[in-house]
Amino acid sequence: MPRTNFDQLLEAGVHFGHLKRKWNPAMAPYVFMERNGIHIIDLHKTAAKIEEAADALKQIAKSGRKILFVATKKQAKDIIADKVGAINMPYVTERWSGGMLTNFPTVRKAVKKMGSIDKLMGDDAWNRLSKREKLQITRQRAKLEKTLGSIKDLNRLPAAMFVVDVMKEHIAVREAQKLNIPVFGMVDTNSDPNKVDFVIPANDDASNSIELIVDIMTQAIKEGLAERKAEKDKEPQGDKKGGNKGEGRKARARKEDTADKQPVASSSDEAKASDGETKKEE
Repeated sequence: MPRTNFDQLLEAGVHFGHLKRKWNPAMAPYVFMERNGIHIIDLHKTAAKIEEAADALKQIAKSGRKILFVATKKQAKDIIADKVGAINMPYVTERWSGGMLTNFPTVRKAVKKMGSIDKLMGDDAWNRLSKREKLQITRQRAKLEKTLGSIKDLNRLPAAMFVVDVMKEHIAVREAQKLNIPVFGMVDTNSDPNKVDFVIPANDDASNSIELIVDIMTQAIKEGLAERKAEKDKEPQGDKKGGNKGEGRKARARKEDTADKQPVASSSDEAKASDGETKKEE
């Protein structure tokens, strides 16, 4: 069953591109026509690319790896926070801090700093601090939470990145390229699709368009997580069956060992027995 159809994309306004004079010629394969000075995106190609991207994200989620969502534009912030937060994937909706990926160890130190502040607040030493010190620490904690709170569970580099506007998030895209992290992105007619591994030609300015495509991607990730959980639930049963088989093999081995250890009558013993029988007959 397809994840979306032409009518859904049309209703959400996914087909609206930018003005003709702002277009990027590299997007020509995805442009259907030009109307009133605005490029119209080919929704048939968009639907095919959505399927391709969703299947790839599903497999990544199924493997247990993380996908980082990046969208700092106003129209996408709440959508990303709501839908991506629901599936426990990391996301960035505030300003992208340079080096968030290429200088990842430093970012992890900042995240650990949040944890140490939380631990301090729950300790008796917190009550012994002055009001000024408490205020400074609280402000520092709020600043870290705003920029890094949504990636605090990201313990290692993400396996992929999903970007709503590749032109606006060009710094994040460049860092992902340096680290060979696959980039999934909504690419409008004013952007360069060659910088993205999985291109989704779509209107990246309308909230309805963003919400529809992000919803499809998060549903695909949810499917991958569900399949991973189902496979994990089956593993203990398999181990148990395997254990029974192992016990059966051990039991058979013990029987064979005891059979091998049973005394075997020698030829001399057989001769003595036969001599005794002849004497009795005499």
